[in-house]
Amino acid sequence: MRKRNSEEEPSVALYWDFENLHASLCEARQEGAYSKQDNRFKVQEPLIDVQAVVELAASFGPIAINRAYCNWQYFSRYRDALLQSAVELIQLFPPGGSAKNGADIKLCLDAMEDLGRFSHIGTVIIVGGDSDFMPVSQKVKAAGRTLIGVGARKSTNRHWAKSCHEFRYYENLVESPLESAPRPIDAAQQLPANPAAEIFKRAIRLLAETHDDAWVSQASIWHMIKRLDSTFDPKEHGYANFLTMVKAFDSMVEVKDGESDQMVRLR
Repeated sequence: MRKRNSEEEPSVALYWDFENLHASLCEARQEGAYSKQDNRFKVQEPLIDVQAVVELAASFGPIAINRAYCNWQYFSRYRDALLQSAVELIQLFPPGGSAKNGADIKLCLDAMEDLGRFSHIGTVIIVGGDSDFMPVSQKVKAAGRTLIGVGARKSTNRHWAKSCHEFRYYENLVESPLESAPRPIDAAQQLPANPAAEIFKRAIRLLAETHDDAWVSQASIWHMIKRLDSTFDPKEHGYANFLTMVKAFDSMVEVKDGESDQMVRLR
């Protein structure tokens, strides 16, 4: 199912102003929980669902760059989550007493350099809520690329959010109505819980949300699964191949013929 190089779909560059999002989530829980200077210079408890953001990025295409900017000496408890999602860590030490590490400036400079160097980047995703990102949004759009923003609802600058082609609030990524809404008892719920079924459903949901259409092509599900987990192999879960796996899950999906491929949606 691999495409030839000439037909490769545009890739995604994901940039995190990591401390910005973490601080926003801290403040949303309790005002002053992070902004007080003595709280900033201690080991932080993990609050960000790293996988949820990476999965959003993967729904727009294969991730070519996944880079996070932060003063990592206080964020060691995110270690496993960051390693699992293959995030490249950029260490930034505050140059003065203000405790501001300049992540937004470094992030913007790197993003523009990457756009100039790599023509395969079609989508840029910036995780952060500062208005400082507005100038880079203009440059990204002028370069003909798609810009997606991600930030905490309470602290995101509304002008920055409006300057993106699309903006996702972090809270909506981790509290998806599709995940939290109760479902009626049906055959799909009687399937034995297994990693193959979970990643299959997750892939369809992400594709449906990204393309705003419940029907997704069967081939795109396989590509989405491989973006979510590059090691996934149907044979390890008892299926001869991907098509056999799809047939095994026929009680949880509806299938119809499309123009060039079968279309699938969750029941």
